[in-house]
Amino acid sequence: MKGLKKKRRVQVIVLAFVALALSAGLIGFAFRDGINYYRSPSQVLEEPPEARETFRLGGLVEDGTLMRGQGKIVTFAVTDGVSSVPVSYSGILPDLFEENQGMIGTGKYVNGVFEASEILAKHDEEYMPREVIDTLKETGVYEDPNG
Repeated sequence: MKGLKKKRRVQVIVLAFVALALSAGLIGFAFRDGINYYRSPSQVLEEPPEARETFRLGGLVEDGTLMRGQGKIVTFAVTDGVSSVPVSYSGILPDLFEENQGMIGTGKYVNGVFEASEILAKHDEEYMPREVIDTLKETGVYEDPNG
C-alpha cells in the first residue's frame, strides 16, 4: 500500500510540472503578438524587422511628405533627424496630426514602407510622446517648445 501512495504522489508531481510547463509555453505564445517594441527610423533602417513583426515607430512627420486626399491611403515620412521611413496608413488621422509634429504609429515594415494600423499624435498643442523626445534628443534635433 505504501508503494502505491508514493507512486501516485510522484505521478501527481510530474503531472503538475508538465501542466506548469505547458501553461508557461501558452502564456509566452500569447504574449508574442501583444508586445510592441518602440523603434526610431534610424533603428528600422539599420536593422530592418521581419515583415510579420508588429512594432511602434516614432518621430517627427517630415515636412512636405504628408499626402492627404489621395484615396483611402494617407502617406507621409517619419524622421528622427538622421533617417526617414515612408509610412502608409489607411484610416482617419487624429485631428492634431500635421507635418513637423511628433507621432507614434503601430504597424509592420513591409517592402521598405511602414504600414501603420494605428496612428497616435499629440493630444494638445505642447505634448510630444516621451519616446519621440528621447529619440530626437539623441540625434540632436529636439527643440524645447518652452524655450
